[in-house]
Amino acid sequence: MACRSARCRTSPAIRALPRARTLRRIKSLSETLSSVLVTLFGLAVVTFMIGRVVPIDPTIAIVGDHAPPDVVAAARLQLGLDKPLPVQFLIYVQHLLHGDLGRSVMSSHPVTQDIAQYFPATVELATTAIIIAMLIGIPLGVLAAARQGSRFDQLVRVISLGGQSVPVFVLGLVALLVFYVKLGWAPGTGQQDVLFDGTVPRVTGMLVVDAALNGDWDATSDALAHLALPALVLAFFSLSTITRMTRAFMLDALGGEYIVTARAKGLSGTRILWRHGFGNIAVPLITVLALAYAGLLEGAVLTEVIFSWPGIGQYLTVSLLNADMNAVLGATLVIGAVYVGLNMLADLAYRLFDPRVR
Repeated sequence: MACRSARCRTSPAIRALPRARTLRRIKSLSETLSSVLVTLFGLAVVTFMIGRVVPIDPTIAIVGDHAPPDVVAAARLQLGLDKPLPVQFLIYVQHLLHGDLGRSVMSSHPVTQDIAQYFPATVELATTAIIIAMLIGIPLGVLAAARQGSRFDQLVRVISLGGQSVPVFVLGLVALLVFYVKLGWAPGTGQQDVLFDGTVPRVTGMLVVDAALNGDWDATSDALAHLALPALVLAFFSLSTITRMTRAFMLDALGGEYIVTARAKGLSGTRILWRHGFGNIAVPLITVLALAYAGLLEGAVLTEVIFSWPGIGQYLTVSLLNADMNAVLGATLVIGAVYVGLNMLADLAYRLFDPRVR
């Protein structure tokens, strides 16, 4: 008896399409994960070699400059520094896989514990900065592209050039001089005033969030005031990139045939600009924002030092000045891993939201 169902009438090639699509997605995902693993392995190799080629003996940093030779030898034996480099690297990787980044000489705490304490402050600062940069940079880029060649466009391009040209430490020092020393608008350096020190229970490690969760609105206001100036300085560093890339994407989008069609249909300029133009650049802009955010997490070192912000950047700087190599390498490895992870998430989001990539 002949089969008359829809499945029987469908050709085998068409029935195989969902399976082929699934296999392609699995292959693409496996390639992405393999690339991430290779990158993380390379990062581990680089940090390991840095710890071995710098002119700082980790053994001396632990036992002190005036320790007896037998104490130094015992410490080297305990740390495994008497073994060949390949064996040391295998031990290093084994510790990394167990989440062991060593012990900090400064604090005598595990490096992972120190990073867990300092990293949330960096996340708070970088997240605030990227939100400010997005809220300002994206509209500036869109409007500059819509008014290409105008004075507004030229002003936006000058601002973008300034953000790329002025070093962040110079901008931070100038901001402190103007808004703290001269005008008195900013409350100064640090994450909070000494009056609120120790009054906010630690929940997330982000002081503004913790103070709000505790219902202490005076502490929340003080934390926001301390956060504003360093976040604005860091945001300006990222705003220039976001503005420039948004403008470039929009210029390309506004030259498309679908924009000409939308204008021929009599659609309003605002709808054409934001729905048709910006709607088509939103996906590639995700990658730019993710990389900009990763850059803020990585580049917050100088900003945190200038504003005495208790984040991973200041922890890294103080550790380096004190020859605490376990802390330096551990913080460097964490920052690099976060950068790789955000890059991977941006790539996955690009594949998820852009049907052309899929």
